[in-house]
Amino acid sequence: MNSADTAPALRKRHGNGPVFFVVATVFAVAVTIGWGYSVMSYSGLGGGVYHQVISVSAPSGSEARISFEVNSREGAECLVQALDDQMVLVGEEKVDVESGNRMVNRTVETVRQASTVEVASCREQGSQD
Repeated sequence: MNSADTAPALRKRHGNGPVFFVVATVFAVAVTIGWGYSVMSYSGLGGGVYHQVISVSAPSGSEARISFEVNSREGAECLVQALDDQMVLVGEEKVDVESGNRMVNRTVETVRQASTVEVASCREQGSQD
């Protein structure tokens, strides 16, 4: 079987013109452009606010301390939570942070000894979420 015999079979299956290949190429280009746009415009689930915990401590049964860094374009509102060894909430505080790259040191009052402190969330100030 030579290539002359296979060409008629391809023409019967996909048509005489290059329409199938043109449509497939246009589809591939559209998907590539759409994927590229979505990757370029993705800003994360939390919007434009990023945070990183630097250190935590729980020196007594009535307070816990946390140091964290926040980077935001228009200011952020962060929720800091203190948890005991059973992961039960023992203290909580909302913290307003100015725009830019900021270092935050916060002491949270607790109802009993905390074992960890975490930044539960940070979002842009004024967001309705």
